[in-house]
Amino acid sequence: MRLHVLLIPALLLLSACQTAQLSRDFDPNRDFAAYRSWSWQEPALQYRPDDPRIKSDLTEQRIRAAVGEQLDQRGLRPAPNGTPADLRVQAWLIVDNRQQQVSTGYGGDLSGRWGGFWGGPTYIETRTVDYQVGTLQIDLLDGQDGKLVWRGSAEQILRNPQPSPNERSAAVRETVAKVLSQYPPR
Repeated sequence: MRLHVLLIPALLLLSACQTAQLSRDFDPNRDFAAYRSWSWQEPALQYRPDDPRIKSDLTEQRIRAAVGEQLDQRGLRPAPNGTPADLRVQAWLIVDNRQQQVSTGYGGDLSGRWGGFWGGPTYIETRTVDYQVGTLQIDLLDGQDGKLVWRGSAEQILRNPQPSPNERSAAVRETVAKVLSQYPPR
């Protein structure tokens, strides 16, 4: 595992130069129009793996702020203190190590423009590429029964840029906006 990739929490939040794969799932039997307030399900942000090189209070602050902004744009308001919320929100930051086999062929038969074949033996080189995938997942749970009613996520291959704090904040806001663009379900 490459330590320098894990040291930059913003990488986990999917850089803007790549397209994140979005997914969502929801309970079609729920009336999403009835949800008007929200609060955090503690712990608000969970990490997988639970690694101190990934965890960051700064990342959590950025995610909390971005989620709050996006829920507000969707008509959901923070529940007043002491009042139960219609929705409980929890986010996950997940890093998976993955491998892929890549094969490249060299040489071999080439058919000529006028027919016939040219070339020699074919050589195929196969190598294994290790890489990491970062996922930001946001779960919305019903405030009364605690069951998951909506889940959205963005997944992306991680790179190794050295973003500034402003770039990290922008990447968090953009990723959260993409994930929550799928809420409420239509």
